[in-house]
Amino acid sequence: MDQSAPMIPTAPHLHDALARAQHVATPFDYWLLEDVLPTHIIDGIAGLPFDPPETAIFNGQRETNNSTRVYFTPENQDKFSICRETAAAFWTDEVMQQIEKMTGADLSKGRLRIEYCQDVDGFWLEPHLDISVKLFTMLVYLSGEPELFDVGTDIYDASPEHNRLATASYEKNKGLIFIPGLNTWHGFSKRPIRGVRKSIIINWVTQDWRDSWELC
Repeated sequence: MDQSAPMIPTAPHLHDALARAQHVATPFDYWLLEDVLPTHIIDGIAGLPFDPPETAIFNGQRETNNSTRVYFTPENQDKFSICRETAAAFWTDEVMQQIEKMTGADLSKGRLRIEYCQDVDGFWLEPHLDISVKLFTMLVYLSGEPELFDVGTDIYDASPEHNRLATASYEKNKGLIFIPGLNTWHGFSKRPIRGVRKSIIINWVTQDWRDSWELC
């Protein structure tokens, strides 16, 4: 990062990205975003000193590797200012109100959860629905290597076969939003990952979220 470049305020930048989001209505409502966060935030997250898990089990479910997952917990926010700045931006009224305006979600009683993911070759996610205690799901992609062009999140239909209908563009600082529901089938079909597929997953969850230690 160019240390002489001015730091762009994170919350207004995020708000503007949300306001520019492209709404897609088929097979369910989702939003595609560009230039989601200031560059210093994207680069700072991608540079966090966490290595990709070396003992990950690839069976189509993230939950299998719960013990190695990384969250923007209060502890990590104390250690890494980039985690604190990112979480704080999502908590601002301007960002929360813009999310509610564009998606219809009610975040007023939600709790914020941000996960830092580093997926490597062999990783895949079966077509699935987010659990009902998730009120909002957003993914922001962090890596800019051209060989990762085809590793965005897959969108499926609700048929028993879960046909893949679209794939979000995996490019640095692009993103995807949807409100978990009964038809929001998504995942990551098996294919090579040529490098490290870095991203953050932002959720608002209900007050009774079981693993409260994960929350911001």
